Amino acid sequence: MLAGVGICCIGAGVKRPDTISLVSNNKGDAMYSNAEYFKQNKREKQELLIKQDKCDKYDYLIAAGCGALGGVIDIFFVGAPGESKLGNWTDAQADKVVMLFAKKVGWSPRAGKENSVASAIGFLEKKYRVNYDQATTKATGGAVDMWTKDHHMKSLAHSSDIIGLFFSILNQFTSSSTFISNGKLITIKSDTYELQGGNFISKIFCGTVNWFGHLMSDFAGSSGSRGNAKRGMGIVMPFYELLGLCEFGKFSDGNGNKQALAMIATRAFTEGYDARFGLAMAIPVVITNLMIRLMWGVRRFFQYKKPLKECIPTNSHPDLRVMMIIGNGTLCVMDGIDAGIKSGGNYLDFFIRLNIIAWFRFVTLVVKEVCIRVGIQADIQLTINAFQRVNEALVEYMEKLKQIDIEAYRRETERYKEFVSHLAYIADESELNSYLLESYEKLGIPKPWAGNFDDFMGKKSNHLVFE
Repeated sequence: MLAGVGICCIGAGVKRPDTISLVSNNKGDAMYSNAEYFKQNKREKQELLIKQDKCDKYDYLIAAGCGALGGVIDIFFVGAPGESKLGNWTDAQADKVVMLFAKKVGWSPRAGKENSVASAIGFLEKKYRVNYDQATTKATGGAVDMWTKDHHMKSLAHSSDIIGLFFSILNQFTSSSTFISNGKLITIKSDTYELQGGNFISKIFCGTVNWFGHLMSDFAGSSGSRGNAKRGMGIVMPFYELLGLCEFGKFSDGNGNKQALAMIATRAFTEGYDARFGLAMAIPVVITNLMIRLMWGVRRFFQYKKPLKECIPTNSHPDLRVMMIIGNGTLCVMDGIDAGIKSGGNYLDFFIRLNIIAWFRFVTLVVKEVCIRVGIQADIQLTINAFQRVNEALVEYMEKLKQIDIEAYRRETERYKEFVSHLAYIADESELNSYLLESYEKLGIPKPWAGNFDDFMGKKSNHLVFE
């Protein structure tokens, strides 16, 4: 019996790292299925939407006030291209960015041309040539109806978004050019440009750099137009080129002509409704959203005495999301009324005065909130949250592993292996008992009995105590 007790004691002497439960129930600290957890979490989120974090009258007033301030900025400082105070400022900033980028990639202007954006654009146009830069109907062999002022909108590779990058790489690899014209996607053959790079990945990288560099050469207009003291046609706002597919509707342009939405959008672009003006339109939107978030956080911290961590304005707070919708909605209402009054029934002028950035932001917020309230996003968010919890648990487990003395653990394991291997050479029980007692002392394991083992076990009141 001493042999059995001794082996158990020595086995218990080896220390092992603790284990961590990734998901547990707080009420019983027992494991339960992911399905049950997700269902419970989903119910809690639905109850939160219904019962908690509701807006009060001050939240509504703050949101509407911030939106109204954004609307005032939009009406008096954004307006329309050519008469916009903020638009003139963003144009100047665009010029500075283009010149700074040109200097970074090798532009060395001659004396007197240091502040010439036309010179910087000309350098970039030569450095980042592309095969899809046809600018007129004649250049496309009559396949595309366009001219120099609208080819940046009709050429998909000139778009400053993922669509533009895709078609730029495609056109560079296949020596082609892709356009949107009359609501159709048109691809034509073009000159062949050898992409740099020794393998496929490097060619993709070089094509991406060439696409970006060419966009920078067009961002502030062409070198010819800027050299003649004109504003020039920039590039379209992200995804604005898709309006070229909207060949529907009949909208008056103020001259008795009825045109489709695609044509109205194209004409608006030629009037200066480009990415530079898009930056000007984004300013009142950013100010509105920042003010709402700031006021929401300040009020929670000072009025409701919430911890700072709970005052961070994230989209997980339903009341903040509602305030964002109200604020952006107020901005859009004021923008729409202003555009309607000043356009006088001219849909082209109405479109130019409409802050498309604000309206896109407002529609996005509404759609997201609807998806959240009907539960479309709930399962996706629950899955993301689950992965975040697993990741946090793994990080915690790794930190515990770092605290383990691996070398000491290895030495202790080696002694245990030595003990086990020696057992094979023991001939009888007496030798085994003697070896176990000797091993207790070597391993520093306290004996669970006192004195002689047989005498200790002979008394019914005694108990083995394993430390």
